[in-house]
Amino acid sequence: MSRHDSQTAARDLLRASSLRATPVRTAILAHLLKTGRPVSHGDLWKRKRIRAFNRVTVYRTLLTLQKNGIVHAVQGIDGVWRFCAHPSAQERCPGNHPHFVCTRCRRMVCLLGQSMPFVEVPEGTLVQAKQFVVYGICAECSAAERAG
Repeated sequence: MSRHDSQTAARDLLRASSLRATPVRTAILAHLLKTGRPVSHGDLWKRKRIRAFNRVTVYRTLLTLQKNGIVHAVQGIDGVWRFCAHPSAQERCPGNHPHFVCTRCRRMVCLLGQSMPFVEVPEGTLVQAKQFVVYGICAECSAAERAG
């Protein structure tokens, strides 16, 4: 996805979610859409276009996008929260799938098409979120290790 396409998609998705397409929301969502995998606040902050905004504003924007169902967040084994965008209003996902994180490069990917395990909770309990993270060495790091 090109930068222009991701910005257009971001604006369209924000409007479909009844959110104003502010510059910070558009920039963050466009980057998440273009990346296509969960990224941390710190990873976002490395982007020149994102550094134009206040660091706290970037974090609050991520939380707003999450609250409105445009992104989901998952915490890696390193304790870092990563955020991933959903490509369209029809394909939104509450993060109800497992994730894989590489212990070498720290990249996280959504394992779409796989269900979360069912967990029985006490009667009357209200589940607000769940996550399942598989960790190991990704294919790229594994190949580099074998070659090196």
